[in-house]
Amino acid sequence: MGLVTGSKFHLYKEKILTLLLPLSESDLLVPTFLLEKDENKKLEMYYTPFDYINEKARVVVAGITPGLHQMKKAYTTVIENKHLPDEELLHQVKKRASFEGTMRKNLVGMLDELDLPQHLGISSSSELFSTASHLVYNTSILPHAVFFNGQNFNGSRPNILRTEILLQSVKSTFMNDIARLENPLIIPLGVNVSSVLEFYCKNKPLLKGFPHPSGSNGHRHRQFRENKEDMRRQIEKYFTSIN
Repeated sequence: MGLVTGSKFHLYKEKILTLLLPLSESDLLVPTFLLEKDENKKLEMYYTPFDYINEKARVVVAGITPGLHQMKKAYTTVIENKHLPDEELLHQVKKRASFEGTMRKNLVGMLDELDLPQHLGISSSSELFSTASHLVYNTSILPHAVFFNGQNFNGSRPNILRTEILLQSVKSTFMNDIARLENPLIIPLGVNVSSVLEFYCKNKPLLKGFPHPSGSNGHRHRQFRENKEDMRRQIEKYFTSIN
């Protein structure tokens, strides 16, 4: 466990600590934290301090990209825990900010229905964000916050696999991180993440059929209901194979 190779945190820590709480969008979406920009595609990518990686994770939960809410929570956590050593500080960021909000509540509910906790020896998937954080690596295929036309990027337009700025981020960060883990079960959140991982992670255990837990995904209940039993079987098969 520790910081990702090539972590950018040392470049941005002091800049983050100059900000005053509570944070606003105008504090974060500024040139200071801008990593990349593609004006033609209307894309902007901003540094988000999700540099901590759990190499011993048994499960990976992979979203699309942090949204503004998660980015704000991550920066706030850095400021509130500035007294901690960097590795411990960034672990706190992961626990507090990963999928934070309604999305986390929906995610926990679905994982519990799939009986994931019993395979991990915990009582609820909510523990993956607290006392059982050592069992999970929460991440995104685009680990730094991406915005399309000024709004949270939802993974569908533009197509990640056909957009150089996004594809390079997947390959240079997410794929490098995953290569350090010991063949965990990867849970892609939604069809856009699944399509990318099915292309790049053909030989890794992927849970297929999991909907994106965002509250704005109106189809998630139907998708989950239709795929629930098959996903249960996939999870059972994975944990049986490694035990």
